[in-house]
Amino acid sequence: MMQSLSRRAVLGSVLGLLMVTGAYAHHGWSWAEADQVELSGTIREISMAPPHPTLRVETQNDGLWLVELGNPRLTQRSGFVEGVAKVGDQIVALGNRSLDRSEKRMKAVRITVAGKVYDIYPERIQTN
Repeated sequence: MMQSLSRRAVLGSVLGLLMVTGAYAHHGWSWAEADQVELSGTIREISMAPPHPTLRVETQNDGLWLVELGNPRLTQRSGFVEGVAKVGDQIVALGNRSLDRSEKRMKAVRITVAGKVYDIYPERIQTN
């Protein structure tokens, strides 16, 4: 009986560690470049759904990009809430692009829509 409990405890610990590691990888920044870039374009799609609000942004030279914002709480705290931007609006996103250059994906730290600045991750902004 004691051996069965120990085996379950080890299995539970391993599963818990795997879940935490997966969540960290998803919510972390390890998939993104350290340097920040600006992306300018037109909003083609807006999703405010968890786990991260996202924008699809079409650029003139690079096509369609996925711009991830912060979790819903961080995104709302910045002032970027449903209705402040719409499809067709021009946007400038400052953020960290994916390490995988074949992937048109960015984690935004700041976005600007219609002259209004939304600092999603103010502590991570490298330029002003």
